[in-house]
Amino acid sequence: MKNVWITVLCLMACSSEISDLFSSAKEKGIVDIKLEEASGLVASAAHPGYFWTHNDSGNGAQLFLIDSTANIAATMPLGAVRNRDWEDITLGPGPDPDKTYVYVGDIGDNKAQYPYKIIYRLEEPTAIENKTIEHFDTLFVQLPDGTRDSEALMIDPISSRMFMVSKREDSVRLYQFPNTWKSGDTLTAELKIKMPYNLTVAADISFDGSEVLLKNYDHVYYWKREGTEPIADLLQRTPLELRYKPEKQGEAIAWSRDGSGYYTLSESSTHERARLLFYKRK
Repeated sequence: MKNVWITVLCLMACSSEISDLFSSAKEKGIVDIKLEEASGLVASAAHPGYFWTHNDSGNGAQLFLIDSTANIAATMPLGAVRNRDWEDITLGPGPDPDKTYVYVGDIGDNKAQYPYKIIYRLEEPTAIENKTIEHFDTLFVQLPDGTRDSEALMIDPISSRMFMVSKREDSVRLYQFPNTWKSGDTLTAELKIKMPYNLTVAADISFDGSEVLLKNYDHVYYWKREGTEPIADLLQRTPLELRYKPEKQGEAIAWSRDGSGYYTLSESSTHERARLLFYKRK
């Protein structure tokens, strides 16, 4: 097993050539000051061409719906909760098979001090309007191997499974969350694999389930799925590295709804507003 792991690390070290599947970054818009600490991004199913996003810790517990030029179309606070450290957002199935759900991951933990992660699940709003979201479910998730920081959350549309990737280890960890739960439950995630990356800050699975993106501060990695291949098996294969224009605290990545490319979003700095960037499939 040790030799196998060394081989994987060597393959990763040798896979530094950038794939030509996608074009270089194109700036789509400047991010509003209200989103100065954006830390999550997912394409909307109900509103084609729009994206759900949010700020991280120290900011309000609210969702923003932005268009493809980064303009804020709607602001939607979640009632009676706080933003402990919201780090990612994803979209997927839920209790009603005819509806799409938004999942907000309060999963950040810089000091590895919180006993559980929090997931908020709500029906994707169908109207573009400023309103408070009063109805949502809450799941508390413990990790089987102790507290740790995480910033990447994704849902597999094929298996309906939710996955989280840890951040700070030399080899980050992929966790699978329970598939069935009700609001208020406290459950334990399953550790699936360790992967030879670190400082992982975002992840996304395409809407047809065929492609996966994983991002850290300097690189974007890409996997092409074979049929219904389990996500844990897929992520053990050597990925392609995609084009990425380094951002100041870039902590968000999302596929476009139609699979035509991927977007990245970052936090703003003191001297420069963040940009929404798009990488078009060739």
